[in-house]
Order: sequence, then C-alpha cells, then structure tokens
Amino acid sequence: MVEWIEEVAHISADELHAIVNDPTKTDVVVIDVREPDEYTAGHIPGVPLIPKGQFPNIVDQLDPNAEYVFICRSGRRSFDVAKFLQGHGFSHVHNYKGGMLVWDKDMVAGPEHVIENLTSMDQLKRL
Repeated sequence: MVEWIEEVAHISADELHAIVNDPTKTDVVVIDVREPDEYTAGHIPGVPLIPKGQFPNIVDQLDPNAEYVFICRSGRRSFDVAKFLQGHGFSHVHNYKGGMLVWDKDMVAGPEHVIENLTSMDQLKRL
C-alpha cells in the first residue's frame, strides 16, 4: 500500500521488489541516487545509478511523463530527488521508503549500471 508523505508516494520493499521483478513493469524507471561507492558496495540487480547531485544537470534529459521510483540508503536523498522533479513538473515520482537499509531482497556488488552521461531514456532501462 502506497503511503503519501509531503505529496510524494512512498513504496515499500515488497512493492519495489514486485516492480523490479515484473517483466510487464519495464516502463517504470527505477533509479538509485546514492554515491558510486555506496552503489558498488551493494545495489538492487539491474537498477541504474545516477547520484542525487547530477539531477539538476540531467532534468532536461528525463521524460516528465514517465513513472519513476528513486532509491537511496535511507530514503532521504531519494525523497529529495522526487521533490525536486515534482518542482520541475514531474507528476509520477515515487520514493522507496527506508532505502537500502531496509532492503532484504537480492543485491549485487560492483559498478553494474552506472550512468555517467545520460543522453537517452533508453539508458535507464533495467538490465
């Protein structure tokens, strides 16, 4: 069940797990917004990384009509990204409540899907 905090939908680990494992949900863009060292230490398989600090530089490359879920360590940075994008006209943004601190599902280590230069929404597809 989605919880609303400051007009941002927050989803649970079970809801996020269902999204990343449902082949029919490929249109939902899931992005990890932590720093590269945090991501390489452990992340949700297939989910790309774009650190929070890059969003002011890439907001124009993102599709404001797409649906997004943001992930960080505790849920604070991902909430900030969701609020930032809402302020830029994005209406389908969600925060993963609790972040990786409460993630108890599959994880992988390494720089699996780090986005260093976003040029296309296709780069954000889960691997």
